[in-house]
Amino acid sequence: MKKIGVVTTGGDAPGTNAAIRAIVRTAHSMNLETVGFQRGWEGVMSNDSKPLTPRSVGGILQLGGTILHTSRSREFETKKGIRKAAKTLSQTGVDGLVVIGGDGSFRGACDLSKESNVLIVGVPATIDNDVYGTDETIGFDTAVNTAVAEIDKIRDTAISHERTFIVEVMGRNRGFLALTAGLTSGAEIIIVPEIKTKNETIIQTMRENQRKGKKSSIVVKAEGAGDARALAREIETRLGSEVRISVLGYAQRGGSPTARSRLLASLFGNKAVDLLLKGQDNKIVGLQNGQISTLSMEKSCHTTKPLDLNLLLLANVLAT
Repeated sequence: MKKIGVVTTGGDAPGTNAAIRAIVRTAHSMNLETVGFQRGWEGVMSNDSKPLTPRSVGGILQLGGTILHTSRSREFETKKGIRKAAKTLSQTGVDGLVVIGGDGSFRGACDLSKESNVLIVGVPATIDNDVYGTDETIGFDTAVNTAVAEIDKIRDTAISHERTFIVEVMGRNRGFLALTAGLTSGAEIIIVPEIKTKNETIIQTMRENQRKGKKSSIVVKAEGAGDARALAREIETRLGSEVRISVLGYAQRGGSPTARSRLLASLFGNKAVDLLLKGQDNKIVGLQNGQISTLSMEKSCHTTKPLDLNLLLLANVLAT
């Protein structure tokens, strides 16, 4: 192992730069050369890369986004694209590749590993926290804190005007962010894609809250869990409540990473280089029961990470 590559793919997550920094500086301490492929898989296919040194990653620990940039590549989803990427890795003399991203990134990495002899290790970084094999991903804690800070502010207005607010957070298919942000912000109702929640159930809960004397409510909803506008209209029609919708959007993906996200990024990046040096291939780094762990990338890609429904039950109890 003489030369490793780093690529950031898919959606950005706070702490990605901290992971790049940890990978480069750990590799340098082991006398390894590091190159960074730019703009995700597009950069791997086109060999758009640059050398990374301890100095070039200085001052990025606290930055959101990714200095390598990222993109989603349709071409990489084809056999032709995979072969182009494999050819680039061979031509550049890369012995190992660290892929920083989410489950979609790792599925692409699994396909690439079948066409290339380069060792590949995955570092999970996504605000969705939906990667199987790790209790937490880089960026999740930051996104939760961003959402909670905004919900706390919205709560002030909801109480002042005695309104219901539907706060939509990111999460097209999974509800980890909505559940954690909803629980920790004291939301009265949390709606996630994993559980089909009928509007009638929501109406009944809100009606019961009104009987208890609650004059305002916060509903935290994952973006993929139904139509916020339709729900708002039904609440207004049936309960006579004034409803507002607040979509938090891409702010959740940006910003300076929390200490927690920086810590995970540093630990994951260091472990990724260690795995490559030991000749371990097709692995992802993770956190399980408070310990840094590894898991087969294939198993991670083909296993659905379960949502902790006990947290949803707890949220319902605490919202009474």
